[in-house]
Amino acid sequence: MSYDDHYHLADGVIDHLDTVMAGISDPFIQSRYVGFVAVTAVTVYELAIKDIFCDFGEKTHRVLGLFTRSYFDRINGKIKIANIKEDYLKKFGDNYVAEFKAKLDVVEKQWLVTQKTSVSSSYNNIIEWRNEFAHGGKVPIYVTYSDVTKSYQLGKEVIKSLAEVMGV
Repeated sequence: MSYDDHYHLADGVIDHLDTVMAGISDPFIQSRYVGFVAVTAVTVYELAIKDIFCDFGEKTHRVLGLFTRSYFDRINGKIKIANIKEDYLKKFGDNYVAEFKAKLDVVEKQWLVTQKTSVSSSYNNIIEWRNEFAHGGKVPIYVTYSDVTKSYQLGKEVIKSLAEVMGV
């Protein structure tokens, strides 16, 4: 399975919610959907990141593939950009860290110039919102449904950059 096949899980939920959110005027209910999308998005990110590293491991060597499957079984929400660089990529060598940083810098600059939006901030924000919802039952009051869905889509750029660096 390709890493981006996991996106269908969240994309389907968002497609459905896009049709109903306009009819919901209760801010509390809206915040529940924002939290639900954040949890769904980060779950999909975790699955994609796990598959990227496991596919890389299996492609490199059978034993490395077995190790990465075991190691990434415990990824559990630790997928911020800093975690990807320091906790995961660094184990494969500093070259992967440098290449990921360079690739992400290019993507970041493109989005800042064309859309005035930070891919990295969007990606890390949705993880924060997910954590606040999953562990505290709330999302920040300033976060809208539009914010969370936009951040989810932009976060895919981080995952795509990782996949390209790992050659999967």
